[in-house]
Amino acid sequence: MFRLWAKVFKDNRMLKDMTVCNDREDTRTHKVFDAMDEICYAFDLGKPIWLDCNVADFKRHAKTRFFQDNFVEQIDFDYLEIRIIEED
Repeated sequence: MFRLWAKVFKDNRMLKDMTVCNDREDTRTHKVFDAMDEICYAFDLGKPIWLDCNVADFKRHAKTRFFQDNFVEQIDFDYLEIRIIEED
């Protein structure tokens, strides 16, 4: 089972969160991008741009944060954080 937890923060407070579960046989990268599609749809967001710092953080810690610089449109929160909480 693969589970990814997404949280939206503003002023150091969590506004909303969701967990995406995926039990299909696929690569980790595909699972992460599929989960991001679900998250962006549920939170009504455009897809964030993965910068080099996001990729490095995600590889190192299985967690990263997307700030305004990662989005094309204006966002009404400080950042979106994603973290893998379970991986098979």
